[in-house]
Amino acid sequence: MPDLALRDLGAAVVWSNDDLFAEAQNLIKTRPAEFQPATFGHKGQVYDGWETRRRRQDGIDQAIVRLGVPGVIYGVVVDTAWFVGNYPPAISVEATAVSGYPSVEQLLDAAEWTTIVERSEVNGDTQNPFRVDAKERFTHVRLSIHPDGGVARFRVHGRGVPDPAFLTHSGIDLAALENGGLITACSNMFYSSPNNLLMPGRARNMGEGWETSRRRDRGNDWVQVRTAGEGRVRLVELDTSWFLGNAPGAASIRGRDTADGEWFEILPGTSLQPDTRHRFVVECERPITEARMDVFPDGGMARLRLYGDLTEAAVAEIEQRWESGEA
Repeated sequence: MPDLALRDLGAAVVWSNDDLFAEAQNLIKTRPAEFQPATFGHKGQVYDGWETRRRRQDGIDQAIVRLGVPGVIYGVVVDTAWFVGNYPPAISVEATAVSGYPSVEQLLDAAEWTTIVERSEVNGDTQNPFRVDAKERFTHVRLSIHPDGGVARFRVHGRGVPDPAFLTHSGIDLAALENGGLITACSNMFYSSPNNLLMPGRARNMGEGWETSRRRDRGNDWVQVRTAGEGRVRLVELDTSWFLGNAPGAASIRGRDTADGEWFEILPGTSLQPDTRHRFVVECERPITEARMDVFPDGGMARLRLYGDLTEAAVAEIEQRWESGEA
């Protein structure tokens, strides 16, 4: 079964109570953990994993992972590679299903968590596998280590189960560069080009997205896109992956047909979470040839997708250009 918690699929460690020695984001790296002896930083030996401080009182340490692909979980692997004298003696795993894009506070205070792996002993420097028999669809998992220590990788193997709403509203990406989409204007491109927004695939780091400088006025940043042709948008994707402390607080999408020049709302101003792939079903029957994304007030976005359908007139025009050899 595929690992649903891979960073490459859009998973993220959205919270941990402690990662003093080694950051929790290492848990979901794709490659196996590596070790270089005698590589000391100001916090001690550098580990390619998640390591918490030594507890001096009762308790546990925890990390919450948002699955890149929500689904049914069949098993997890708690890999303690290279942790020999500092691995946790036991672990447990819980999971929850939350619709939308919950904040950390919502996950901690309101989510209903189901135990999918009871407290179990683990060995150091070992891939510790655990079978999961739950049949529900989950969106987040919570790894608990008893009481503290280090874990190199956390694998969550299962089968992806998509929200049916996203299967019936998406066609081609009207904004994609490979489909003929084009950036026509933007307010700011201080750190990186807005063309990155329309690139294929997922961004592999912050530098592969669009990031603006910090605004010190009351305005906001924006970008305009000419679509592949006249079309109707059915699904909007705003991906803030990799942008942790510099994602926009909110964003909106407007569209227009350049024949009349009137802008109209497609997605109203909507709050965004950092390091998250957001998808929104929209109901807008008016065709567009250009879209504008406003971010409030500034920040970075990895990808912008506008899934929808070309109008019959647009298809005919594209086919005519293709047959005539016109660009």
